[in-house]
Amino acid sequence: MLFELRNGATERVSHCGVLEFIAEEGMIYMPYWMMENLLLQEGDFVRVKNVTLPKGTYVKLQPHTKDFLDISNPKAILETTLRNFSCLSTGDSIMVAYNNKKYYIDIIEAKPSHAISIIETDCEVDFAPPLDYKEPERPAVSIPTGKASAEGQEPPAEPEPKFNPFTGSGRRLDGKPLKTQPQPLSSSGSDKRPNGSGAGGTTTASSSSSQSTNRQSQGKLVFGSNAIRPGDPQKDTKKEAKPEPPKNEEPTFQPFSGKKYSLRG
Repeated sequence: MLFELRNGATERVSHCGVLEFIAEEGMIYMPYWMMENLLLQEGDFVRVKNVTLPKGTYVKLQPHTKDFLDISNPKAILETTLRNFSCLSTGDSIMVAYNNKKYYIDIIEAKPSHAISIIETDCEVDFAPPLDYKEPERPAVSIPTGKASAEGQEPPAEPEPKFNPFTGSGRRLDGKPLKTQPQPLSSSGSDKRPNGSGAGGTTTASSSSSQSTNRQSQGKLVFGSNAIRPGDPQKDTKKEAKPEPPKNEEPTFQPFSGKKYSLRG
């Protein structure tokens, strides 16, 4: 059996159940914290109406002080305290007594209605930060004057790395280690190009041929028609020509130069 209590002077509404029917006719007795919710004084008039409330599924509570968070097991204390309540209304404040201390808690949200019954129901309880809770202030980080002035200026753009071909390390197909390590090509060296002809062109040609020979000696595979195979007599341009032995001159043919013979003998 649930009732709606309404203070006609202030239009405050709350809900409650009945503990005992021992009051005189035309009078009701209620806790002091409930009278504070309805802004009532002793002897004021209040309107009582019998209502039916749905069973609650969700309620959100907000403690007045953060001392409530210091309790070792607030869940067990709430379960024990709410057994004495038959219903909850949004906007009311309930009092929880624990360890000779009173804790006041506001009902800020309830589902499925603003007033719910909590008799024989499974209700989900959520907590909001206490009213006197303050977030810890973060320490201000002092910025030196040099850095502060540097922040106003845009940082210089970092140069993009240039592409250097064939700068990796070589590997042999048989798995044996290389006898010589390849020399890394610098980005500045790759950008330099010879201007004009003459000695500059000769240096470039000789350096490219030496690099190709060096790559072949390091066990790299070179593909293409211009690849120079080591030990190839047809494409090895640097081998010296061997002197050929002098050939014996053959005698020239001279007709009718033999001896004469007579048939007579």
